[in-house]
Amino acid sequence: MKKLVTTVLLGTIALTSTANAQWGTVKGKFTFDGTAPAQSAIKVTKDVQFCGKQDLKEEELVVNSENGGIANVVIYLYEKRGAKPPKVHPDYKASDNDKVTLDNKGCRFEPHITLLRTSQTLVIGNVDAVPHNASLTLLKNQPQNNIIPANNSIDVSLPKAETLPALVRCDVHPWMSGRLVVKDHPYMAVTDADGNFEIANMPTGKHTLQLWHEKAGYIDEAKVGGKTTSIKRGRLDITVKDGENDLGEFKLGSKVFK
Repeated sequence: MKKLVTTVLLGTIALTSTANAQWGTVKGKFTFDGTAPAQSAIKVTKDVQFCGKQDLKEEELVVNSENGGIANVVIYLYEKRGAKPPKVHPDYKASDNDKVTLDNKGCRFEPHITLLRTSQTLVIGNVDAVPHNASLTLLKNQPQNNIIPANNSIDVSLPKAETLPALVRCDVHPWMSGRLVVKDHPYMAVTDADGNFEIANMPTGKHTLQLWHEKAGYIDEAKVGGKTTSIKRGRLDITVKDGENDLGEFKLGSKVFK
């Protein structure tokens, strides 16, 4: 009986600690410093009758021509090896076991960058009229290479966090590629078409964000507030305060992507 009471009390303390913790939302924007480069057209060499109608463009670097926003910059909480896992806000509990869809759609991967938690299930779908395959280059999990027939899907479980965004390719259609971010926490984001990102409900305190882009790799330099700032290995140290934390605009020059 005494042991049961102790267990209940410990559980109550843990719940109270989480409830009383302070949380902050982190946001920011990535833009291209200079004239926005245009996306090159892709030469379709397979299933031309179907894929050739899709107006496909290279997606390695996507810059909004109207406002310079850089899409597909990956931002996530960096954890040192052996570090204590971060506290997770209760709002994330509802999506712990969600299914996250990565579609073969229009002879490209949609979304181009997929964010997945280790507790979630990856659903690799194919809504096209032609077969695809999804080859996942994974380091911590079992590599995947699955044929996905037309209008079909498969479920994949990835129980281990990946160190870096994993390459996703279709060997049938060699121009098709994307990235998969797998983490054991929910604190990750990818910039939208305007270059904006937001990570909600991070625990307050000192943290390190990893900044990464598929063409640049680690983002190790940015212009912030008009001043060029070095970011070693793309790891940005921040202090999260209760409420909203706006990191501002990060301007990336062309040399970052060379």
